[in-house]
Amino acid sequence: MAILNEDQVMLRDMAREWADNEAPVTAFRTLRNAGSPAGYDAAQWQAQAEMGWAGIVVPEAHGGAGMGYLSLGLVLEALGRNLGASPLAATAAATSALVLGGSDAQQAEWLPRIASGEIVATLAIDEGPIFAPEAIATRAADGKLSGTKRFVAEGDTAQLFIVAAADGLYLVRGDEGVARMHRAMVDHRSHADIVFEAAPADRLAGGGDGLLAQVADRAAAATAAEMLGLAEAAFEMTNDYLKTRVQFGQKLSSFQALQHRMAAWFTELQLMRSAVEGALEAIDAGRSDIDQAVSLAKAIASDTLHLSSREIVQLHGGIGMTDDHDAGFYLKRARVLETMWGNAAYHRERFARLNGY
Repeated sequence: MAILNEDQVMLRDMAREWADNEAPVTAFRTLRNAGSPAGYDAAQWQAQAEMGWAGIVVPEAHGGAGMGYLSLGLVLEALGRNLGASPLAATAAATSALVLGGSDAQQAEWLPRIASGEIVATLAIDEGPIFAPEAIATRAADGKLSGTKRFVAEGDTAQLFIVAAADGLYLVRGDEGVARMHRAMVDHRSHADIVFEAAPADRLAGGGDGLLAQVADRAAAATAAEMLGLAEAAFEMTNDYLKTRVQFGQKLSSFQALQHRMAAWFTELQLMRSAVEGALEAIDAGRSDIDQAVSLAKAIASDTLHLSSREIVQLHGGIGMTDDHDAGFYLKRARVLETMWGNAAYHRERFARLNGY
């Protein structure tokens, strides 16, 4: 488990309190029912930016907090617990590309605007239904980029795209040569297919040949942190239910078979936390095994969240399968997050390959 410093403890507590009070699951249900095309509440996003969350991984020199990825993970975990709909994860992932590969001019132009919450940024990598960064057909020539990206998170409203092309990553504004097609997904969040047609593009020249992999690792680690929040909340909701629901004249928590299931689930959650926080700490420390730590974390997070989303439905019984209960929201969001930036199978294979198997 990570050892938090005083600032991180304060940030974690503030994030949890804000999420519980301002972005409970009922707020997500309201947003879902309203059919918001943006997939998030703009006023809440501005509130998050005012608290400094949009700039957590933005260096202080560009108006951010420069607190690192473990701190970002604490906030995403808090939002994930309540299914908080926020473009924070997508924007932070795009920010990592600018920090790692942007020129001084590119960073000076975009990072302050990201830190202030003025713009939402996102990564546009995938060109098919699964994460396959080695299969990029998008091309750029003479400062223009053309290609199609699938399932882009926050793609409906993002003002800045970091786009993967065959020869590197490019900055593309969202206002010229960009066509958006909304993708209706089970989690009711913003996902879009984006068609770039001779869109003006500015290449990120830094970061070396491995820039895309470095950025994808940071995106995967951030996603795993949100997944941790979902899994923890699912466990707590189910645990509380078993302690109050009476069947056959006894509380469900008194049945040994259910106690065993909850104990096994709790154990998996501890392993998940250790792996996720380990990956975030590896990024902050700049360790040489970031890729391994991230693949381990994402594989474990995907498996554990799959278990958690299944158990919350099954152990709530019939009501867990209704739209009136929140369990279904956790299951649907889980299925999307499990596939983002590589599913468990992808990262198990990658981890093995990185270790010479």
